[in-house]
Amino acid sequence: MPLNDALLPEYDREMALTRRVMEQIADTDLTWRPDEKSCTIGRLANHMADLPAWSLAILEHSSFDLESFPHGRTDATSCAAVLELFDRNAAAARAALAMRTDGEYLARWTFRKEGRNVFSLPKAAVIRTMVMNHMIHHRGELTVYLRLLGVPVLALYGPGEDDSA
Repeated sequence: MPLNDALLPEYDREMALTRRVMEQIADTDLTWRPDEKSCTIGRLANHMADLPAWSLAILEHSSFDLESFPHGRTDATSCAAVLELFDRNAAAARAALAMRTDGEYLARWTFRKEGRNVFSLPKAAVIRTMVMNHMIHHRGELTVYLRLLGVPVLALYGPGEDDSA
């Protein structure tokens, strides 16, 4: 079975679930944060909207050096703007993923920091961990933020506490 046949259905499902959760964000809550150490909902949502685009960098390059990464961040100004960015990045990444061969997915990709290799894995594994699992982690964070704000949390993998909402 080609790797695309396994990776793309999972990618499609996780991106759709993520978008559903992100749709629950109210513009008035974008600057809210649960505590001083945590980021705002707007910052978290922007990061989640950027994550699918990481797939493009992983597919198009063989390594990533953290020191060369521009660390400029923008905060969301509206939920609509975040969703538009997410949709654009998710669609571009999905198109790029669909065009790849097994050989391209199995090519190694290396993460470097401060001149040393942190890890090196096949690109398919990097996309699964650094994009999809990373997205799932932050989606979980966002559901906690929303719950703290009294927003019903949508069921993602089966029935949930707020299913009747």
